[in-house]
Order: sequence, then C-alpha cells, then structure tokens
Amino acid sequence: MLATLCFAAAIADPSTYLRTTKDEMQKAWPANRTVNIVCHGHSVPAGYAKTPIVDTFNAYPHLLHQEIKANYPMAVINVIVTAIGGENSVQGAKRFDASVLTIKPDVVTIDYGLNDRFVPLEATKRAWVEMITKCKSKGICVLLLTPSPDLSANIGDDRDPLAIQADQIREIAHEQGVGLVDTYRRFKEISAREGNLQPYMAQSNHPNRLGHQEICKLLVPWFITART
Repeated sequence: MLATLCFAAAIADPSTYLRTTKDEMQKAWPANRTVNIVCHGHSVPAGYAKTPIVDTFNAYPHLLHQEIKANYPMAVINVIVTAIGGENSVQGAKRFDASVLTIKPDVVTIDYGLNDRFVPLEATKRAWVEMITKCKSKGICVLLLTPSPDLSANIGDDRDPLAIQADQIREIAHEQGVGLVDTYRRFKEISAREGNLQPYMAQSNHPNRLGHQEICKLLVPWFITART
C-alpha cells in the first residue's frame, strides 16, 4: 500500500503540468511562437478506422487540435502525427530522435498499448522510459495513453493482456512524473455502463469518431484550463 501511495504522489497534475505551453498559447503576435504537439504511436493516433481506411479528421489528434484552437484563438498550433500503423513502442523508440525530436515539440503523446501486447513487458517498458527520458532532457512534456479498446479482448478481466499493458503504462507515468491519459479506464467504465463498446469502434481494434471523441475528452483538460 505504501508503494502505491508513493507512486500516486508522483504523477503529473493536469492543472499545472502544461502551464508553460498554455501560457505560450495565450500570447498574441508578435510575442507568440509556433507550438508543436506531437502524437506518437500506432494505428489509432495515425487515424486508421476500418483498415485500410485512414480517417484522419475523425481521429483524436485532429479532434484535439480543433478543441485547443477553439480555446486559443491567437495561437499558432501544430498537431503533428508521427504514428505508424502496426508499430510497437520498441520500433517507435528507435525512430524517436528522427521522427519526433527533430520537430522540437512542446508536448508529446505516446500511444502504443494495443500493439505492445505482442512484445515482452520488459522491452516495452524500456522503450517507453527511453522516449520519456529523451523528452524530459529537452524540457518536453509527455502524456502517456493507456490502450484504447480491442473487441477481441476482455475489458472486464484485469488479467487480460490489454489490462496488463494499461497497468504498466500507469506505473511508468507515476515513476516518471509525466501525464497519464487513462483511455483504458474510460472505456472500461463505458463497457460496464452500456454493456457494449461496438458503437465506439470502426473495427475490432480501431475506434470510430465516437471512440476518438472519448479519448479527446481525456486529453483536452491537460491543455485547457477549466473555466469557473
């Protein structure tokens, strides 16, 4: 129990973690600059729907871009997708310098949980930590996403490989003090409430617009301070 409490104290606070980025997006020309947000990962952030269709404008990176821009009208914001369908985190870490760091992002989201089921946990943890460490060394904020659903998995079973991935990603977020976007928990709650995730899916392992909207809802509070 003590270890759990220690981990819980280390996770990034959504209200303060991206404060510098939020401040930057409130600046007006000529004091402003371009803000780059990079979405790194596999087919889900890449926008794959019913394979081989890529539904870019209904995927969460684009939906997030729209939400952020609506709240920061003076900002120049790029949301850049470096995700590749079929890739896992070990592969993504190998190209991280060339694909992500060269863009000089302010924020990086990492979303590999679905495909990391097929790679040993030790290897995927090393890959996630490697990418996070490189970002932290350059002052880049990181948001980790737990997996979106796969209808072939049992989302109600804590021993399912997807649930195990989600647990490891939560652990990494706590240990590294970065942001956690708990997509898996959100869809587990939806499944328990509605009994069926099919309305949220374009195919077994890819969300449709409705599913991506749920992911976006979890991302938005990191970038937009709630109005009172």
